[in-house]
Amino acid sequence: MREVAALSGTSLKTVSRVFNSVPTVDPVLTEKVLKAAKKLNYTPNMTAGSLRRTNGKTKTIGILLEDISNPFSASLYRIYEDYAAENGYIILAGSLDEEPEREHDLVNLFISRRVDGLLLAPSGTDHAYLKGEVAKGMHFGFIDRPPVNFKSDAVLSTNRDGSFEAVNHLISFGHKRILFLGDDPAIYTAEERFQGYAKALKRAKFGVEKRLVLRGLENEESAIAEVRKVLRSADAPTAIFATQNLLTWVAMKALRAEKLEEKVALVGFDDIPGAELLRPAVTLVRQDLAELGRRSIEMLFSRINGDTSEVQTVIVPTTFTAMGSGEIPAR
Repeated sequence: MREVAALSGTSLKTVSRVFNSVPTVDPVLTEKVLKAAKKLNYTPNMTAGSLRRTNGKTKTIGILLEDISNPFSASLYRIYEDYAAENGYIILAGSLDEEPEREHDLVNLFISRRVDGLLLAPSGTDHAYLKGEVAKGMHFGFIDRPPVNFKSDAVLSTNRDGSFEAVNHLISFGHKRILFLGDDPAIYTAEERFQGYAKALKRAKFGVEKRLVLRGLENEESAIAEVRKVLRSADAPTAIFATQNLLTWVAMKALRAEKLEEKVALVGFDDIPGAELLRPAVTLVRQDLAELGRRSIEMLFSRINGDTSEVQTVIVPTTFTAMGSGEIPAR
């Protein structure tokens, strides 16, 4: 803070008032302080008192997931919460909403609160900005998606292989026209699952038809409308592969609206609560959330507790579960 004061030409008291958001500070002085802090790469320590009492640890970790309201993220969060509590830690959590800028903002916010480690399901495609934080002693872990331009422990699922198995399964029931529903191609898991889909079609010598690939759909209402449009087209698909749990719901609603739920096959990626109770029950590629959560949080705590070994990437296999919707034969 003294360095910030010196560079900005202000007093230590002014710097303190700026970082404590005192509203009466002159805006001109505030701007000078913030510019100096940015130039010095300085982040205020919000918990300095507690750090002295706990050997430099705040007993908090940050968890940044895609969307905590999504069943996939919610299940991971609960695993992390329980593990943290058993180890005397509390969690600060946030949703990234597939927005790289939001990722940057929340990472900086959590670091300013001096969390002992951060676990991310990243939305950005370049994580070189974290290198400086590692040099300062911050610990990171990645879940569901690997870091880019940055070395860190990561725990991933077999996205490509799981998708390949799912599409092969549909092909075994005579399906050639398989509609692909996916997220934005910029998302690691979305692209991996598309590559598994394409690989299965290529193996069967069908090829990928552009009209049967819907990616980056904006919202549920428009997505359902797009799927219904394809289902009504000439040479309509006889099967659907939905590569994310919310997209599986989109597919189910579109099929039901067209009265095709027992005529068009469906396989979804990610678990859906109550999938076995639906009619037909939904065939799924399931991720092992318990293992994903356990391995990722254990690796982060290991780093916090002093592990300096080489970073690891752990791959957790998916499980294909046939329950009915994926076993509807091609018409």
